[in-house]
Amino acid sequence: MSFCRSRLKDKKRIVVKVGTSTLTYENGKINLNRIDKLARVLSDFQNMGKELILVSSGAMGLGVGKMKLEERPHSVSERQAIAAVGQSELMHIYSKSFAEYGHIVGQILLTRDVVDNAKPRTNVTNTFVSLMKMGVIPVVNENDSVSIEEIESKVSVGFGDNDTLSSIVAMLVKADLLIILTDIDGFFDKDPRKNQDAVLVRHISSITPEIENAAGGVGSLRGTGGMQTKISAAKMALANGIDMILANGGDPFLIYDIMNGGDIGTLFSAE
Repeated sequence: MSFCRSRLKDKKRIVVKVGTSTLTYENGKINLNRIDKLARVLSDFQNMGKELILVSSGAMGLGVGKMKLEERPHSVSERQAIAAVGQSELMHIYSKSFAEYGHIVGQILLTRDVVDNAKPRTNVTNTFVSLMKMGVIPVVNENDSVSIEEIESKVSVGFGDNDTLSSIVAMLVKADLLIILTDIDGFFDKDPRKNQDAVLVRHISSITPEIENAAGGVGSLRGTGGMQTKISAAKMALANGIDMILANGGDPFLIYDIMNGGDIGTLFSAE
């Protein structure tokens, strides 16, 4: 166990981001077993005295399922409507799952203007802090019914994806660690889906142009973000002194191994 990994057990304020690909099956339906495991693990860490914030995708996919649609709508306004339905369903599932383990969740929906302006940024940061002091686990998503950046995938205009959002949330609350759970094992030197000789990079101390180039084209089958958005999130985290882990969310129990210093996924750390 390296020094960098061994210190993860001491991290207290942790942001965990789960993407659509982690929360759903390949057919797009919600993976209730995985959500239950995630709720159990995060509740357990809360019981240990950690402070947890969950940044969750999945509203659009849930909305499509709830409305019994064969595919996502094509117009932005219809997608916003479906996201509103899905967000309610997502919070209902999280509320029930966390309640099974004795914990309460609170919803925070963010738009870019909130974090770009001083007063609302201070207000939402205070809300995060108050929720954590109360022992409530904040569940965060972009407000897709108001903001269209993620729906249109225009990263340069707004958050554009929940990888960026999770890093911004980590900055707002001065988190000690950001864990991004996705559908591959970490950062590879090339796309592992296309290259059998792809090598998993265990530790990255700085985001070089070579790393940014290697990230291009490695995307998710069911989410809006790809490896490029995760590298952007890591770059932001490193610039603010926040360690980040990128790992496979197929089994949320691996968070125990991560926090115990196991050689899981890719660690982004300046040390």
